Amino acid sequence: MVDERITIAEFVPAVLRNLVEWLEKNGGDLSFMRILICASDSWYAGEYRTFRRYCGPETRLINSFGLTEAAVDSCYFESERLDLASDQVVPIGRPFPNNRLYILDDSLTPVPVGVKGELYVAGLGLARGYLNRQDLTAERFLPDPFTAEIPGVQAGERMYKTGDLARFLPSGDVEFIGRKDYQVKVRGFRIEPGEIESVLSQHPLINLCAVDARQAPARGKELVAWLTSSGPEPPAISELRRFMQERLPDYMVPGHYMVMEAIPLTPNGKIDRRALPDPDWSQRLSEAEFIAPRTPVEEILISIWAEVLRVERISVLDNFFDLGGHSLLATQLVSRISEGFDIDAPLRMVFESPTIATQAEFIEIAQRTAAGLKPPPIEPLPRTGDDRFPLSFAQQRLWFLDQLQPNSPFYNIPESVRVTGPLDVDALTRAFHRVTQRHESLRTLFEETADGPRQHILPHLHLPISLIDLSALSQEEQEAEVRRMAYEEAQTPFNLSTGPLLRVKFLRLSDAEHVILFTLHHIISDNWSSNILITEVALLYDAFVKDRPDPLPLPPIQYPDFAVWQRNWMQGEVMETQLDFWRKQLSGAPPLLELPTDRPRPPVQTFRGDYLTFHLPDDIGPAFANLARKEGVTLFMAMLAAFDVLLYRYSGQDDISIGAPISGRTNRATENIIGFFVNTLVLRTDLSGDPKFRQLLQRVRNTALDAYAHQDIPFEMVVETVQPERKLSQSPLFQVMFALQNVASEAQVVSDLRIAPIDAHSGTAKFDLTLFMQEKDGQLSGALEFNTDLFDRATIQRMAGHFEQLLHGILAEPDSAISRLPLITDQERQRLLRDWNQTDAALPEQRTLPHLFEKQAAATPDAPAVLFGDQRLTYAELNARANQLAHFLQEKNVGPDDLVGVLMHRTPEAVIALLGILKAGAAYLPIDPTYPEDRIRFMLDDSAAKIVFSFQSSVFSDQETQLNTENSPAHAQADSASAPPSPRQVIDLSALNTENFTSENPTASLT
Repeated sequence: MVDERITIAEFVPAVLRNLVEWLEKNGGDLSFMRILICASDSWYAGEYRTFRRYCGPETRLINSFGLTEAAVDSCYFESERLDLASDQVVPIGRPFPNNRLYILDDSLTPVPVGVKGELYVAGLGLARGYLNRQDLTAERFLPDPFTAEIPGVQAGERMYKTGDLARFLPSGDVEFIGRKDYQVKVRGFRIEPGEIESVLSQHPLINLCAVDARQAPARGKELVAWLTSSGPEPPAISELRRFMQERLPDYMVPGHYMVMEAIPLTPNGKIDRRALPDPDWSQRLSEAEFIAPRTPVEEILISIWAEVLRVERISVLDNFFDLGGHSLLATQLVSRISEGFDIDAPLRMVFESPTIATQAEFIEIAQRTAAGLKPPPIEPLPRTGDDRFPLSFAQQRLWFLDQLQPNSPFYNIPESVRVTGPLDVDALTRAFHRVTQRHESLRTLFEETADGPRQHILPHLHLPISLIDLSALSQEEQEAEVRRMAYEEAQTPFNLSTGPLLRVKFLRLSDAEHVILFTLHHIISDNWSSNILITEVALLYDAFVKDRPDPLPLPPIQYPDFAVWQRNWMQGEVMETQLDFWRKQLSGAPPLLELPTDRPRPPVQTFRGDYLTFHLPDDIGPAFANLARKEGVTLFMAMLAAFDVLLYRYSGQDDISIGAPISGRTNRATENIIGFFVNTLVLRTDLSGDPKFRQLLQRVRNTALDAYAHQDIPFEMVVETVQPERKLSQSPLFQVMFALQNVASEAQVVSDLRIAPIDAHSGTAKFDLTLFMQEKDGQLSGALEFNTDLFDRATIQRMAGHFEQLLHGILAEPDSAISRLPLITDQERQRLLRDWNQTDAALPEQRTLPHLFEKQAAATPDAPAVLFGDQRLTYAELNARANQLAHFLQEKNVGPDDLVGVLMHRTPEAVIALLGILKAGAAYLPIDPTYPEDRIRFMLDDSAAKIVFSFQSSVFSDQETQLNTENSPAHAQADSASAPPSPRQVIDLSALNTENFTSENPTASLT
């Protein structure tokens, strides 16, 4: 550059980094340069300052931004002193003359300062479009909607949609963030890699870095960081993790770091992300360095974790929930730990001891002390081929309800799946028949005997499966018929004594598309069981179409084994210990959650229902999960706490009981059995004292963990023991249910078939209201099931909007008191504050307040005008008293623009005084009796008040007249209750209000 006498040059940041490295090794400087321009990529403030040291005092150092579509450079930034942290990106500055920069949202509305949006460029340098690419031109070159607001700019000019993200800084400069189309999604979070790179580059030993998301085997996408080091030794991975965790939320911290000799670059000097290599996926993902198991207990625990979490390499310091654990997996974990170590591990243990190391300590102590009442294993009972067994507690309750209300579809579980691909109907039929043979629940009838109800296991069951051909119908007609038949199936009751309690229908839409409807009675199934049924049918179908035998292992036990085990175990000390907890927990709980309903509650509870689905914005699910992790709670607990707040705000009650289903499969042997295992817990939350949301999270956590520890007692026994007030119009103990589904029914691909669940509803509602939330790929969606005899669909629609608004508010301010969290939407706020308040009307001119009050008193003389404790004044009484006082004042020659002091507390007499003064045509001076004596005397002297009304004698007796119920100056004027002649005009003085009380002499304003 010296030899060629170059004094002006433009480089990309990667070239400048290499130039700095060369200068550091070989010496020299760039003081001979007049102008150095950096362009085309992000440049960090630390690099800017480093490079500045090699330039002369007269060298201009410029960061520019431009596009080919806008004649290359559109804006620039130049500063002698850069007051930015080293990890911040150097701004791209302001537009060149005759250029314009906009930062807009998706609706082309300008975003506020500091808010991220898409960068648009306009001005004289803009190209006319792309050659022979009219479609792309129309997509990128848009009409400029702001031309009318800019002097000298012609209407019809266009602006260019850059696809870049940026934001305006308070200084007016623009900060470049990165490509809009270069966002990655990891565990449901949308992430800008550039933001992570900006922080990582701040590390003193990092020269250049890149961050991207890569697909990890069997684990989904994970963040990877590639870096080159500026020191003799690269920083340790653990140091990098700590460095990033101190500066970024957990979901933005890379799990893998690769130190490289050089970052690959494209020919134009930008990072070549496609050339970045995949990392070694065995590298640790958690915040701790890998520590291998040190004891036999830790070794066994690691194998159990690996099975439950499906993670291969686990450190003893890894956190269960950081590796993808949730409450459902925690249940599986404790069942395996209990079985593997012969202890009774409570679910609370996973939350309080979430690492291998701490769980090993718990196990060793439990083994030494043999603490707790450990349930015995479930043993298979002998079979004779035509067996009858007692019912489980939950089954007995459903059987009893069926006897009370036979032929009811209330406890139907309808399911439907869409099958795309060439379906072998015979193989699918064989698969369903095989599943009925595998699971005794599907071959069970219920009989009443002298010993009570019994479940009768049939040795074989002929399951009628009908095939209905809908292929002749149009697509719209097919979908309508599918919906009709699904609803009809859901509404068709079962006969528990004759069965079968499973119905299956195949609906043929075409050779390559079918819908399968199957419905089970709840007495033999639950939602977990439905997933087992679908999974096993798919696996069996895959085997049968390939002429292979049944690949599934035989279940270790059957549901009747569980029913007998439950009755043998849940008695004596075990039962009393659990029941005693629930007696205390639910003692004094309100019998009814009084939500505002659209109609009165029917005298007898109905179960007519509907449901409304909703999807939450993409950012809520990951952010809420992150909040839950930081607070040491599960997503279920966090969502339950939010739902508690919603119900608290709707009902005004601070003692709320909500029902929550729990799998009931605490024993590992039950995990793959079809049957009615699900139990219901009553989660009673104390919201008193207006706690902050973070505080409420801990209350909910403790409530849930205590309930989990006593989950084995059937809900039916809890109701019988607590003995709540029973009414036919409501369900006992709770009327609102909450459920979070961590395991969603997802599409499966089997033998060229795609099997996907179809949302269906039975048209019933078991409770007043149920909120179902589902977490999938980090995103949250929900459904509100509601009783249609209580709520309108529009009401539930608003409730869903309020819930979303509440979640946004919680994430924005988790330390806010729950009463202050936002609830209403922007549209509702507009309607409440503006649309419904358009009540302005022209008032008659030259009408004063006394005239308007007398008109109201004549219209509603007996209506209450003043209420104060036990005192009550009607409009007629207040008008008469005020008239008496006005006559008194006029006799004292008090009139327009005269001031009358009112030295009173807020009492009915104060209202009489103010109104009487206005009727007399005078103005009032309100004085707080608690003011210091000197202040009051100043106010009276300064205002030249003619008279002072007070409620009792004071130091100003020379100037005041007492006004009270017993001794009013108007009592002598009993015949003066009629309105006095009013000399008041609209423009007359009405009041003198003192201000600026902190000064020695207060100021005042006239009204």
